[in-house]
Amino acid sequence: MVSLFSDWYKRNFSDPSAVTLMVILICTFLFVYFFSSLLMPVFVAVAIAFLLDLPVNKLSQLGLSRVLAVIIVVSVFVGLTLIGILGLMPVIWQQSSNLLQEVPQMLGQGQTYLLALPAQYPDLVSNEQIAHVITLVNDKLIEWGQVALKASLNSISNVVALLIYFILVPLMVFFFLKDKDMLFVSLRQFLPKDRRMAKQVGIEMNQQIMNYIRGKLIEIIIIGTASTIAFIALGLNYPVLLGVLVGLSVLVPYVGATIVTLPVLLVALFQFGTSAEFGYVMIAYAIIQALDGNLLVPLLFSEAVNLHPVTIIIAVILFGGLWGFWGVFFAIPLATLVKAVLNAWSTTTQHEVIKAS
Repeated sequence: MVSLFSDWYKRNFSDPSAVTLMVILICTFLFVYFFSSLLMPVFVAVAIAFLLDLPVNKLSQLGLSRVLAVIIVVSVFVGLTLIGILGLMPVIWQQSSNLLQEVPQMLGQGQTYLLALPAQYPDLVSNEQIAHVITLVNDKLIEWGQVALKASLNSISNVVALLIYFILVPLMVFFFLKDKDMLFVSLRQFLPKDRRMAKQVGIEMNQQIMNYIRGKLIEIIIIGTASTIAFIALGLNYPVLLGVLVGLSVLVPYVGATIVTLPVLLVALFQFGTSAEFGYVMIAYAIIQALDGNLLVPLLFSEAVNLHPVTIIIAVILFGGLWGFWGVFFAIPLATLVKAVLNAWSTTTQHEVIKAS
């Protein structure tokens, strides 16, 4: 047993760069795990800096100084963000309020429909089963109401946190972009000199993370805009709210589309019933989802993502459980990081075996 462990250790950690990579990964994981809640604005700023680094480099290549390029890009990004938020939030708030006001009416219609099922299908559904379903739905609504009340009581602290994001994050993004080279030089001073594997993984992940963040932002905008336009054209209620939900659902691969289908289906069903209009809405929604999965995702992420769907779902569950929303957002890059590390480790191990033979 000791000899087996010794052989495994020599085979995988005989290369000093492999040990360096393992130490860097462990330290980074522990740091993020224990301090993620405190440093989340920093992580958000880093993600945005990855997104904006390309336009800054393009402007620098045109002859502008890096400082001026950073000022222009960050100013445009902040301006567009504010325009988007100020333009969408009032509409989303109004449509959310209207939807909440109609929820009791929807529940009443749903309850009437359920109570009629035993008479229509006596061999399949009983009154006791319908009563049990209605009780479960009422209990769940009470639970959701308590969650909403708790969220509203914490709204003041949420507003303060949001203000911190709006002030600190743009400042950090500015300095991350302006002093990018200096920050990397300072970081290298704390790393061991023999970091060949870490450098290999870092170069691969740097490009893939940039591609993923940009691609995901483009996907959210395209899918959200297309869904909103389709819902407006078909006369569906709450089109902006549902369109935004559909756009944000792409953050969680496979699972997000499944979850957001429910509100779209219910709103369309209560508005149109089982008429042709209901079918048109669901067909349009299905076409958007199909185009997203079969056309848009391959175009945007063909070089950034090469993972099996099961691997992606496991990554979403694992990293989402560890770090919440941002764990879900970066689930695919983190899974790709694990894959890159395993590939680098496998290559190094093969080289060591060849040398030994």
